[in-house]
Amino acid sequence: MNVRSINCLDIRDTGRPLRHIAGAGELFFLYCRSRAILATPAGQSSLPEATAVLFGEGQQCDVSAAEGALVCDWISFEAGSDAEFAESLELPLGQPFRFTDADFIEGLVRNIAEEFYSLRTRRLKIMDSLLRTLLIKLYDSGTVRDVPQLASDPHYSSLIDLRAKIYRNPQQKWNVDTMAADVNMSRSYFQHIYREFFGVSCITDVINGKIEKAKEILSETNCTVSQVAAMCGYENEEHFMRQFKKIVGVTPTRYRRN
Repeated sequence: MNVRSINCLDIRDTGRPLRHIAGAGELFFLYCRSRAILATPAGQSSLPEATAVLFGEGQQCDVSAAEGALVCDWISFEAGSDAEFAESLELPLGQPFRFTDADFIEGLVRNIAEEFYSLRTRRLKIMDSLLRTLLIKLYDSGTVRDVPQLASDPHYSSLIDLRAKIYRNPQQKWNVDTMAADVNMSRSYFQHIYREFFGVSCITDVINGKIEKAKEILSETNCTVSQVAAMCGYENEEHFMRQFKKIVGVTPTRYRRN
């Protein structure tokens, strides 16, 4: 993948929207750090913080501040030889993606920008890998319901906060009853609306949160597999290893080596 241009922390005052039409073979990634208004042929849509939109060839990005200044990141790039990979993800173009791990996404864009402006010999390969990661994160976030519709739902804020807690605290013993109680819902209604909002069951999300934390610890520390399992809320190391391999495709030890 080839980055044409990039802007990390683009700050625009009221009355100075960001407008861009994706050219031939171009993908335009927009990430709104602040609340924004997206203009589309069908009208205007409100975007909450930490929302991204991927525009394809011929599509127009027209976004402005909802209040105060618009704070966003954007990347113009070509899939090139990786077009087949990008297409295999079947990402809906022009549709909002809502992230719960804003720090990760913002750090990823910052790393791409640093490589883009660097003189390192392997910068192109590194940017290619980082862009692949970005597209996979878009795929993982899903677009089960339209973001403007989500934002107007009375349960929106409480469910977003709960999901953030789940990912920040993988060591906790999350179960359906405790999660439902956290947002003051009945067990059955909570399970239904959680899947409707995020496209996965609440228990699957708990497991995903544990595995993501495990990957982070394995990559950044020398903790043993047993210690990693305990830090991610697993009482049984074997159970952790089986679940990790099932989801990631390799054992925790192999993941660390790679």
